[in-house]
Amino acid sequence: MEDILLIAITAIASSAISIFVVKKLDKAKFEVHIEQAKAKAKIIEREAEVALKDAQLKAKNDCDSQFRDAKKEYNLMLEKIERKERELNEHLEAELSFIRDEKKEIVSKTNELSNLKIGLEKQKKILEEKTIESIKILENVSGLTYDEAKELMLKKVEEDSRATIASIFRKKYKLAQENSKKEINEMLSHAVTRYAGEFAAERLINNLPLNDEETKGKIIGKDGRNIKTLEMLLGVDIIIDDTPNTITISSFNLYRRAIATKTIAELIEDGRIQPARIEEIYQKVKAEFDKNILKEGEDVVLELGIKSMHPELTKLVGRLRYRASYGQNALAHTLEVSHLAGLLAAQMGGDPILARRAGLLHDIGKALTHEMPGSHVHLGAEICRRYDEPETVINGIYAHHGHEEPINVESAAVCAADALSAARPGARREVLESFLKRVEEIENISTSKPGVLNAYAINAGREVRVIVKAQLVNDDEAVLLATEIAKEIEEKVQYPGEIKVNVIRELRAESYAR
Repeated sequence: MEDILLIAITAIASSAISIFVVKKLDKAKFEVHIEQAKAKAKIIEREAEVALKDAQLKAKNDCDSQFRDAKKEYNLMLEKIERKERELNEHLEAELSFIRDEKKEIVSKTNELSNLKIGLEKQKKILEEKTIESIKILENVSGLTYDEAKELMLKKVEEDSRATIASIFRKKYKLAQENSKKEINEMLSHAVTRYAGEFAAERLINNLPLNDEETKGKIIGKDGRNIKTLEMLLGVDIIIDDTPNTITISSFNLYRRAIATKTIAELIEDGRIQPARIEEIYQKVKAEFDKNILKEGEDVVLELGIKSMHPELTKLVGRLRYRASYGQNALAHTLEVSHLAGLLAAQMGGDPILARRAGLLHDIGKALTHEMPGSHVHLGAEICRRYDEPETVINGIYAHHGHEEPINVESAAVCAADALSAARPGARREVLESFLKRVEEIENISTSKPGVLNAYAINAGREVRVIVKAQLVNDDEAVLLATEIAKEIEEKVQYPGEIKVNVIRELRAESYAR
């Protein structure tokens, strides 16, 4: 028992000693590690100081190098600027020298001109003196003063001229009065009384009635697809508003508007309104319209007794049904002009068939003005040349708007018939307000010219009479004034047909016998 106790005590003492020794060794190792770490820290600190000094030295060297480069570049730029400044100063000096030379030359020329002016004044004075001396010599020889001789000469020339002119004018006037007036009045009365064309006033919109309000939703479609497809294919504006059971189709092109109206009407009747069906119905309606247009053109050609005409021209004649000018249907106007031209040409001994052909085609270009650039006159002449129409037809197209002079009776008949058809009361529809505004503009343009007393627009605004002061405007200036007024009216006023400008100059002399 004692031995076991002794062994236990010994073991406990050995364990305590071992623990103590281990702690001492760990403490010694820890102190060694601390010393090593401190040594490494000092080494790192020293290396950092060395690296910092090296970096500072390198940065200083780089800065010095960049500074030297910048200074060198600055010196170069400064040299360039100084060189440019010297060149500019030299150029300015040269320009100033040139200006000084020019100034000297101008002064010299001015002095020369002054001397020449003085010399001319002297020569003028000498010429006047010589002229006065010559007149006095002539007055002494003839026994008449200068004014008396001038008046006598002018009076003699005037008497001789007036007698000759009066004799010729009297004969011509009497002949024209006896024959022309009677024949012209007879021809116009026959032509106007024998034919009166129908008048069709076309509008810019068509109202299409609907059976119910639900149809509007079908026309619009989901997300507006149907109405977008309709407007894209038909080329019209479709207006759907609060008006009950009605939609509005709007377009300036009568042909497209008619096709659109027919297409939408058939779609409503069919009930299947969708993009594919819309395109199908549109193609069908368009084909029908093209066929009807050709047939209508053929009927017109047959009605006028014209034997043959190119199918393309015949189709364009039919398309005039869907064209209007100032509210006057183009085909109705064309038929009216054609009949009148034929009647006039027959009265004047011309070819009525050729005149009717020229009248039928005189506005054919209006069928193309929506598709091609240019005026209907040039377009019509070009299309007629392409299809080998007679020269009389082409001349009638140009002449009815004053681009050429009529070459024969038939062309002149077309011009007269066009004027009669367009100018007759009710042929063209105009808004009263725009008409009054146009008349006022014409009168204001005329009265704004110097020397004008009054101006009066007459004949429904197709003629303006301008009264001028005779003391301020002579005969030659009256002609120029009429041209100036006509040109300004062309530039500033929109009007159908043409406007005639009459400048009237009257001198009234008054005296009293007491």
